[in-house]
Amino acid sequence: MSSFKVAALVMLVGIILETSSAQLSPTFYDQTCPNLSTIVRDAVSQAQEGDVRAGAKLIRFHFHDCFVDGCDGSVLLKDAPGIESELDAPPNRGIQGLEIVDKVKAAVEAACPATVSCADILAIAALQSVLLTGGPSWEVQFGRRDSRIANRSGAESGLPSPFDSLPKLKLKFAAVGLDSTDLVALSGAHTFGRAKCRVFAQRLNNFNGTGSPDPTLDPTYRDELVVACPTGELNNQIALDVTTPDAFDNSYFTNLRNKRGLLQSDQELFSTFDAAETIAIVTGFAGSQSDFFAQFGRSMINMGNISPLTGTDGEIRLNCGRVNPLPTIADE
Repeated sequence: MSSFKVAALVMLVGIILETSSAQLSPTFYDQTCPNLSTIVRDAVSQAQEGDVRAGAKLIRFHFHDCFVDGCDGSVLLKDAPGIESELDAPPNRGIQGLEIVDKVKAAVEAACPATVSCADILAIAALQSVLLTGGPSWEVQFGRRDSRIANRSGAESGLPSPFDSLPKLKLKFAAVGLDSTDLVALSGAHTFGRAKCRVFAQRLNNFNGTGSPDPTLDPTYRDELVVACPTGELNNQIALDVTTPDAFDNSYFTNLRNKRGLLQSDQELFSTFDAAETIAIVTGFAGSQSDFFAQFGRSMINMGNISPLTGTDGEIRLNCGRVNPLPTIADE
């Protein structure tokens, strides 16, 4: 894709985002569900007590939702007549945390029935997940409604992959109106969470068919990963951030500078010949946690504003995994 086409695409998406975000508001639920933040915070906190990875699972759902047709809750829909679930797309297979989303939704429904969309619940749950692990705050915009359709093919092609090169990552982010600063800042969410060995195993011994390890992987770290991922144990869970695995901080970026990024897509931000622009951003965030925190909040708002359904579009799903039954003549 030419630079002109990319620029035109970004401009077009930017216009759409500007129009969409104007319809969202941080005060949207002030009258109809004034305690929403507290309700979600309590539910997320309870989930984290039993699962240290709960916050990372929730924020991943928000990412994977927004990158496919915008932030509309479509990632949560299960297979049904007329719906091919995005959960069955390769980038989402094995994604965990649906039961946590269901518990958060149940807590919200108990207090504010048929009021808060699943798309908005993902957005506020992402914030609370970050706050509860030491990260920054930002002003979540509300007013999204839930889609009645899913887009499996969109999830297959549009979601960033742990195997993507930097140019491919930039294109996928540009396609939804996000720039290189957003790419680096949002990748910083890998400061907590885990990944299975199978997601990065190709870096350890036979990178890109070379018969050798990924040269951008620190040799000592590689040896540690080989021990943690013995042959045949590709489902072992490894911390994305080797330094502070369960805290939201800027050590992810220090790890990249030390060639200790776990995923290929992480290390690409710092260690490839295409990375001059992102190297500077990584270096800045590694040197200043406050700068990373401030930009992470801005980038989360940018991502949360991708093509939301608002007004009378979509619906407020009562069950995040199923569309609401259509009204019958007797109901009208």
